Amino acid sequence: MGRRLRVWCFGSGGRLLNAAGPLLALLLVIAFFAVADWLQGGVGNFVSVGSVRLVGVQSVKVGVAALGMTLIIISGGIDLSAGTAAALSGCVAAYALQQGFGIHAAIGFSILSGAACGLLNGTLISMLRLIPFIITLGTMTIFLGIGKSIAKDGGTIRPPTGSIPSWMDRMVTQFPEPMWVAWPLLPNFGWGVWMVLGLAIVVSLVLYQTIFGRHLFAIGSSEPTARLCGVAVTRTKLMIYTLAGAFIGLAGVVDLARLGKGDATAGLGLELEIIAAVVIGGGSLAGGRGSVFGTICGVLIVRVINQGGTALGLENQVENILLGVIIIAAVAVDRFRQQRLTTAGG
Repeated sequence: MGRRLRVWCFGSGGRLLNAAGPLLALLLVIAFFAVADWLQGGVGNFVSVGSVRLVGVQSVKVGVAALGMTLIIISGGIDLSAGTAAALSGCVAAYALQQGFGIHAAIGFSILSGAACGLLNGTLISMLRLIPFIITLGTMTIFLGIGKSIAKDGGTIRPPTGSIPSWMDRMVTQFPEPMWVAWPLLPNFGWGVWMVLGLAIVVSLVLYQTIFGRHLFAIGSSEPTARLCGVAVTRTKLMIYTLAGAFIGLAGVVDLARLGKGDATAGLGLELEIIAAVVIGGGSLAGGRGSVFGTICGVLIVRVINQGGTALGLENQVENILLGVIIIAAVAVDRFRQQRLTTAGG
């Protein structure tokens, strides 16, 4: 009885820490750059509504893709092809516009393309039973090659002038017009920010209020045990990677709105930022742990570091080092937490 009580208490504390830790880290990063900017006389204008808006709209693309990656990482997988799959999806959308389709059809094609990429990953991982790292490392270059084949002209494809409507531009613009958020206490974010928050609520409900969500956590915690408990592991993995791919396809739409074109190379390196956001937010690369709230905090941490570095005039390599240190610290904390849980359970 005493052992069960200790495990229960530690588990409750762990869940609270998993929720509060990423938020505390985000606040500390904001405070660090705010103080540093203040010491420089505020010349970087880091603490401003404009800076908040910029961080918000710059988080949309990574935020959408990171929601899908959260599902994959909780299930014990990983997707290194996320960046090139998003770029491929953006190229598909731009190609659809070039062929005379409307913007809604182009968005649909982009999401379907991302889902198809995810389905391919899920099929190869489930059927061949190879580790996701190897499979998605291979599909990463496959998707890059397909994107370049579609774009042809230097890896980019430009849709006809006027085919991207103005409401798409307002998704990721720092100063959207009209000022559609009436309440003056809220920054007038581009509507893509609110889209990410809405999707985050949906993903949270899926994770914590559905049988699919419970199966997802079970597979990540122990796939052999999940099989013994009757979980259809292969089918569930296919659903996980396909759903995550749809989110990545939507990130391609965000890219189209931001760039005004499809660019097959726009996703190179993006997968590292997406994975970093999930890990910094408390997701475990060993599987079985992660949260939507933590992922959103992780995305914001990554973007705040970028914005803070720009405000302070730091070299890009300094930002990279700082982000790398935070990632290593997050992984170390996760390993320490797993060891404590193992000790408490034993």
